[in-house]
Amino acid sequence: MNQNHFFESSIFFSESNMNVLSCSINTLKGLYEISGVEVGQHFYWEIGGFQVHGQVLITSWVVIAILLGSATLAARNPQTIPTGGQNFFEYVLEFIRDVSQTQIGEEYGPWVPFIGTMFLFIFVSNWSGALFPWKIIELPHGELAAPTNDINTTVALALLTSVAYFYAGLTKKGFRYFGKYIQPTPILLPINILEDFTKPLSLSFRLFGNILADELVIVVLVSLVPSVVPIPVMFLGLFTSGIQALIFATLAAAYIGESIEDHH
Repeated sequence: MNQNHFFESSIFFSESNMNVLSCSINTLKGLYEISGVEVGQHFYWEIGGFQVHGQVLITSWVVIAILLGSATLAARNPQTIPTGGQNFFEYVLEFIRDVSQTQIGEEYGPWVPFIGTMFLFIFVSNWSGALFPWKIIELPHGELAAPTNDINTTVALALLTSVAYFYAGLTKKGFRYFGKYIQPTPILLPINILEDFTKPLSLSFRLFGNILADELVIVVLVSLVPSVVPIPVMFLGLFTSGIQALIFATLAAAYIGESIEDHH
């Protein structure tokens, strides 16, 4: 009986590993297909035989220009005793440091620029969709919106996060990093492998879904009640946009902290 039970267990775990591999491949295929999902009409550019979402690049460039301009102003003529704008930017930097230190631990220093860039880009992108009257800019077809309103942007940010925490773990531990997949028991190997595929999926869909839903709700309310009701909903959208940026940055820092954490 024990020998039969052993063979049955071996077959079960082999089938489990094959199912995880098949599920992982299907997940990647599904992620590629989802990148073609569109809500509304989009404006495309043809570059080198590739179809590029023009409206996403335009609004992304605007967001990047805002961030670079703000950083330039903050770094120009710094004062020993900060006042005004410098005081605000130092508060933002301190906030990002606190988030990074809380989630990553004592080795948070090198990751502050990455976490800060993620947070600020997503935050300004989300607010750009809620504050800027993009529709006054006419395009040949389609319309401008927040970059995070497009699944391709959120997937790219999620994949960057995945690369970051793999890099963090491999840099600190080398090939010992892969030992985490059999912790606390080798039985969890399929689940631990699957987890690395679900992390970018959850990050990208959470951000994309919330921003898209917020903009759709505002559009519907504006079309139904154009004067009074949309205003508090827009303020709620600003709050939600900030929370989504914080959640993404916090999870990114938590994944990095988990990668460099020593397992005993």
